[in-house]
Amino acid sequence: MSSSTNYDIIVIGAGHAGVEAALAAARMGRRTLILTLSLDNIAMMPCNPSVGGPGKSHLVREIDALGGEMGLAADRASIQRRLLNTGKGPAVHALRMQADKFLYQHIMKETLENTENLDVRQLLVTELITEERTGEKRVTGVVCETGERLAARAVILAAGTYLRGRIILGETVYDSGPNGQRPAMALSESLRAIGLKLMRFKTGTPARIDRRSIDFAKTSMQEGDPAAPAFSFLTEEMPAEQTPCWLTYTNEETHAVIRANLHRAPMANGVIEGIGPRYCPSVETKIARFPDKERHQLFLEPEGLHTNEMYVQGMSTSLPTDVQEAFLTTIPGLEHARIMRPGYAIEYDCLDPLQLEATLAVKGIAGLYSAGQSNGTSGYEEAAAQGLIAGINAARSIAGEEPLILRRSDGYIGVLIDDLVTKGTEEPYRMMTSRAEYRLVLRQDNADLRLTPRGRAVGLVTDERWARFTAKRGAIDAALRLLRERRLSPSAETEALLADAGISPLRVPMSLFALLSREGDYRVLAALFDLPALADDVREEVEITARYDGYIRKQEEQIARMERLESRRIPAEFDYAAVTSLRLEAAEKLSAVRPRSIGQASRISGVSPADISVLLVYLERARRTS
Repeated sequence: MSSSTNYDIIVIGAGHAGVEAALAAARMGRRTLILTLSLDNIAMMPCNPSVGGPGKSHLVREIDALGGEMGLAADRASIQRRLLNTGKGPAVHALRMQADKFLYQHIMKETLENTENLDVRQLLVTELITEERTGEKRVTGVVCETGERLAARAVILAAGTYLRGRIILGETVYDSGPNGQRPAMALSESLRAIGLKLMRFKTGTPARIDRRSIDFAKTSMQEGDPAAPAFSFLTEEMPAEQTPCWLTYTNEETHAVIRANLHRAPMANGVIEGIGPRYCPSVETKIARFPDKERHQLFLEPEGLHTNEMYVQGMSTSLPTDVQEAFLTTIPGLEHARIMRPGYAIEYDCLDPLQLEATLAVKGIAGLYSAGQSNGTSGYEEAAAQGLIAGINAARSIAGEEPLILRRSDGYIGVLIDDLVTKGTEEPYRMMTSRAEYRLVLRQDNADLRLTPRGRAVGLVTDERWARFTAKRGAIDAALRLLRERRLSPSAETEALLADAGISPLRVPMSLFALLSREGDYRVLAALFDLPALADDVREEVEITARYDGYIRKQEEQIARMERLESRRIPAEFDYAAVTSLRLEAAEKLSAVRPRSIGQASRISGVSPADISVLLVYLERARRTS
């Protein structure tokens, strides 16, 4: 092979996972090639034109903190932003941005094409090349549709929903990727041929309708939030002007049309084989599953600033086009709606993620990594997070360096990957705040404090980002130190000062930190006690730290207890069958997953606390014997 076809890393797919993987690998100095079915669809948003939301915004912030690209691109392409769950605590606050999806693609394409060490090519991969070397199977490159053979020391599979993709629209069924793109039909067979287990999943999308055909007077306007922050910790200012979305609802007439046509729904007549996402069901599934619900909300979202296409969020469907037209016209504001693109379902192959290490390396095939929806997840954000980690670990493996493994206590990315590789998934996996047991310390606001040092250590955090981060961290530490050192006594002068500010009396001596934990607003205390002014992001961290101090310390104690289990390593070749006291189901599950620690073993479905106790006793006995 000529040198022009030899790479350190080849990334298959240029969706959200592939883009982050390729950028990470190239920025870490590895000669990287990213292959895509279409250069015009890099980082395409085939479903909703938005980034973030509950649980997902945490992933975007963490990607940014580590030195990834999604947050920066989302900020630049933003046309509306809203901070969700503000009536609840900061652990579940979530940023969601509407994006100009075409601008987002353009930004990512431009970024890829201008990144050093990175080549971008439009090629369809049909086969992985593997070899047996010193008793192990290793991936050495790819074969393309054109017959080209491209060599690499590592390959990252980020094929999204293109693996044997099949579009289903009522009675119409045809092989296709999302949005009418070409599918990757042969690659699935190549993956099976090298011994990988594939699953069949399904997702869907709603119709896009012509903005000019909507009667907005019959809908409720949903404006953006000017106070909502940016995704990226580097973004200094967001656009003041924001584009509204609109809210409307289905009704009994809508439901009647759908019920009358359920026999034509692919989900009911057996056409759909794949398993769909439980948390984002099609409208026909909603009607069938919740027959007593009188209405379902729908959001009308612009696809961009320079198109009339509007996305009908909440109306995902695979019903025939004539049925879609019929039920849309029953909805307030959509009585004269014209469909520009019908909704559809798409089935695709994906890997069983139990075949992956926590590094996102494929077990038993050295040099092969997998990321994104090809690992059984849903969503742009989940894909991008995996792509970043796969890119980092492929690059570090080539350099002979230790992998980056994020624990559940490190971030939502750690939760995401641990869930996949430990528990697997029987449906498209979606990140939610409820999945994170340590969510009080894994907030979206402190993602940089948790992860930017890790990004710096692997070489993805630039000097500019590091300087900003260290300045912010220093300011937070200085403010907290001052608050803890300054103490108040319940003197007449102090009590009068507090009373004038509407603050309840002290009763006992306390620090300003304790007073802030009680009152919650740093600015009030700063005015009373001549404290330095703080930048908004610094002030937010100081106030949250004080207000939730007791809860945070309790959660940190929980993390410390779990870390003791995580530190109890299990040898990679441990023979679970030899532990005669283990239940057969536990031994089988442990042998299949091959957990790296007691902590991970305890999270495997089918492994009980009693099994963990047996395992601990056996490991301790083996340690003493050795």
